Amino acid sequence: MLDKKRKLGKKIDELKVGEVYEKVCEVNDKDLLIYMGLTDDANPLYLQHDYASQTPFQRPVVPPVMLQGMISQAVSMHLPGPGSHLTYQEITYPKHVHHYETVTFTYKIEKILDEEHLIYISVQGEDSSGDVVVHGTLHVVPPYEPGSLNSISLENFY
Repeated sequence: MLDKKRKLGKKIDELKVGEVYEKVCEVNDKDLLIYMGLTDDANPLYLQHDYASQTPFQRPVVPPVMLQGMISQAVSMHLPGPGSHLTYQEITYPKHVHHYETVTFTYKIEKILDEEHLIYISVQGEDSSGDVVVHGTLHVVPPYEPGSLNSISLENFY
């Protein structure tokens, strides 16, 4: 395990204001059921077609926290990537998302604060009709350059 190199995301000096990342996510039954099982969230608006059909939504909608999870995953795995940490988010959901919808997320680095080791990222998600379904701002700590692992690093292990 110690000999295996782990790829970290972009460090703060490798990022640029204006840098963009785009990711397309499809909401499917498997993901919805995993979310419902993990959170024990049984909101009928998210799951029951018969209930949702009697609401203004007409069909079940995707829980907003699932969309937030898609955002968090992109930060953790792509921009800036592994080793980064999301510290603040302000997200709005101007339009609901139905099951089986495809959402295209666009992330853009708006500001880099070198001394604070922090970046600001804007995020916008659009459905297949081009309507904005998610919009927000994220504050992210990019990965730190690790020191080398040596015997001193292992002093706390027995």
